[in-house]
Amino acid sequence: MNLIFLGAPGAGKGTQAEVVSDTLGIPQISTGNMLREAVKNGTEYGLKAKEAMDAGALVSDEIVIGILKDRIAQDDCQKGFILDGFPRTVPQAEALDAMGVKIDKVVEIFVPDDTIKKRVSGRRVCQGCGASYHVEYKPTKVEGVCDKCGDKTVVRKDDQPEVVLDRLATYHEKTAPLRDYYEKQGKLVTVEGQEEVADTSKLTLSAVGAV
Repeated sequence: MNLIFLGAPGAGKGTQAEVVSDTLGIPQISTGNMLREAVKNGTEYGLKAKEAMDAGALVSDEIVIGILKDRIAQDDCQKGFILDGFPRTVPQAEALDAMGVKIDKVVEIFVPDDTIKKRVSGRRVCQGCGASYHVEYKPTKVEGVCDKCGDKTVVRKDDQPEVVLDRLATYHEKTAPLRDYYEKQGKLVTVEGQEEVADTSKLTLSAVGAV
């Protein structure tokens, strides 16, 4: 089964893609990892990507999809794959279709913006050991102090309110239109994100027919 996972930053898309990947035994392919692997291996499209990155330019959709086609031709994708982070725009989705990459289902993990802001703004990470906390859902015993190593907990740059708002705005402008694109193709399934990750996972696995 060939899947695409969609979801706003902070909705838990990557976590759910990982759950489905483990359950179905198919690889979760992120754009960043795929690009790095192609550059490292010196493939035809990897060299083109390196040339663009070295010049400080964006890697074109054509190159990314070329790398993707090479990646999904590998043995571990015989039973299917999960695209996590691509496509990000309707033109990328159109290019994916035009190059003959078959997609069976597109899974959207939906969480309201207000819930995402609350989740993300409450995150804290230990600057020493990297342990993760949340001021409401998983607080430290002593405020601002890591339970594990005693070092200070901080707000990551990506979790600062203004950064979260910018990322959500970009998602709604550029990526959210993919919902309509795939809904018209009859491929979109929407999973409502729950308070507990395990509950969301049950719904996600059901949506892809894995339970």
